[in-house]
Amino acid sequence: MDQTYQNARPALPDPSTAPELFEGLLTRRVVAFFIDLMVMGAMIVAFAFVGLIAGFLTFGLAWLALVFVVPATIVLYYGATLGSPKRATIGMQMMDIVLTPTRGQPLDGWMAIIHAAVFWLTTWISWPLSLLFALFTPRRQMIHDLVTGTLMVRRSPMVRHWRARSAQSSGAY
Repeated sequence: MDQTYQNARPALPDPSTAPELFEGLLTRRVVAFFIDLMVMGAMIVAFAFVGLIAGFLTFGLAWLALVFVVPATIVLYYGATLGSPKRATIGMQMMDIVLTPTRGQPLDGWMAIIHAAVFWLTTWISWPLSLLFALFTPRRQMIHDLVTGTLMVRRSPMVRHWRARSAQSSGAY
């Protein structure tokens, strides 16, 4: 492999050399998902209530927009949380995990929305297969992580890992 390409591409953490980044990751992801479902559920109820009130004020016209409450809430939630500098939803922050790009592209709001869309699609098609798939990938990546080029790791050990790598690459020990 070309040495220039190898240096330009960010080195992904390896579970054999940095196991602390992947300890309990699948359990943390599942718990974070349920926390996020509760947060999004509360947001959907609040937006639907506002839409209900707006419907009365507009003689029923605003009620037509209620069909967009659920998809708009999901897109807004993932775009605002995963697309933020924290790169984590509220549930992910509570479970100390973070989403990182693996292909060198930035993780912006659009990439977060694409990641969430592929997640919901693969989960809708076959969530057991998606979870089972993560058991056999070395970095515990699910199907949507591989498709979108992202990696989920534990946040606090990751910060220490990347600081150590940057110190090694700069020559400071």
